[in-house]
Amino acid sequence: MGAPSGMDRVRQPIRIRQAEPRDFESILTIYNHYIEHSHVTFDVRPYRSEERTEWFDQFHATGPYRLYVSEADARVVGYACSTPFRPKPAYGTSVETTVYLAPDHTGKGIGALLYQPLLTALESEDVHRAYAVIVLPNPASIRLHTRVGFREAATLREVGRKFGKYWDVSWYERSLDPS
Repeated sequence: MGAPSGMDRVRQPIRIRQAEPRDFESILTIYNHYIEHSHVTFDVRPYRSEERTEWFDQFHATGPYRLYVSEADARVVGYACSTPFRPKPAYGTSVETTVYLAPDHTGKGIGALLYQPLLTALESEDVHRAYAVIVLPNPASIRLHTRVGFREAATLREVGRKFGKYWDVSWYERSLDPS
């Protein structure tokens, strides 16, 4: 079960589908790359497989917490997911969304392709708002989120420290009411 394949600014066909257990290591490899080489996540050390299984196990084919992958040439080259926004019950109708792409597949429109089935699926759930947390600077992520309907809600100054530097974070939000 997945969205149709797409060719948005990419030379090879991209297939978007719900993640399966076989995708776990590829997803972990993509995320660990950004932990080690980028400021865009505030995790500071790579995860071992056993440390990330609980995160992976929260995703299902239905409900507010979903995980989609993009494939090119039968290789996972990105993922998008929705996770709990905050732990208190009243936040239950809000989710945090995120997209990560293999470094050799950025800037090709794959992020927007990944977001399409995720956001569409969330519109049929009891989810009112999606939030994206973007560590600045990150013009590509801002373009992506704006393109799929997010708008800036707030910026927190010097809220995180990584690589010996303080970073600002912008919060973006998108309504998920299908009306």
